[in-house]
Amino acid sequence: MIQVRGIHKSFGEQHVLRGIDVDFHEGQCNLIIGLSGSGKTVLLKSVLGLHSVDQGTISFDGRVLGDMGKKEVKVLRQEMGMVFQGSALFNSLTIAENVRLPLDFFGDMTEAEKDERVRFCLERVRIDPESFSKTPAELSGGMQKRVAIARAIVLNPKYLFCDEPNSGLDPETAIVIDQLIHEITHEFGMTTVINTHDMNSVLEIGDHVILMEKGVKAWEGTMEEVMDSDDSAVVEYVFRSNLFKKLRAALKKA
Repeated sequence: MIQVRGIHKSFGEQHVLRGIDVDFHEGQCNLIIGLSGSGKTVLLKSVLGLHSVDQGTISFDGRVLGDMGKKEVKVLRQEMGMVFQGSALFNSLTIAENVRLPLDFFGDMTEAEKDERVRFCLERVRIDPESFSKTPAELSGGMQKRVAIARAIVLNPKYLFCDEPNSGLDPETAIVIDQLIHEITHEFGMTTVINTHDMNSVLEIGDHVILMEKGVKAWEGTMEEVMDSDDSAVVEYVFRSNLFKKLRAALKKA
């Protein structure tokens, strides 16, 4: 579990995070949603340690990020996996070499063990072995995202972070990626934190949903509670489109 307590973050005169308290639960997809400028990206980067907070604490299973020494931080980094918005694969490397990179930097496996781990992770995200020697440019956007997920889990992380994992994908592929992240999260018991604006993701895999608004946590609950909520912040954000308004009305009648 990741626990965030009373964190504040400002950039100059702009107070972006205003006393956030939230738990990101183990074995669940924890989704952070909100409009642009709500603070969700800064919250994610603060939890990752990319931004130092001005006040408050962030702890990983009881280990406070700000109190850790360099060796402890290095261990924590190895326990984290990251799926970037644009996949961030290296076109000069093959698919297998991309996934292998974290093992070369942090792992202490033999070459044979590395090969086996890379194979396992790529096959787990349903990449055919015939594609292992291809470069990212030879794959579709959805396949690149799968490779990015494989790389993110290759070190068997406790914590998985995803920044807009469905960005640029068609609706059908986005659903497949959502389901894959959800499966892996539950299968390996990871604490998964996803920054997203995709309402389909909220309704498909939102085990725990946090709605950000103007730097504060405006609401939190499950995907089922999203559909039942009459909270003004939820209604204004989630049900702002006519389609979702009709869906909510139909579910309330059922």
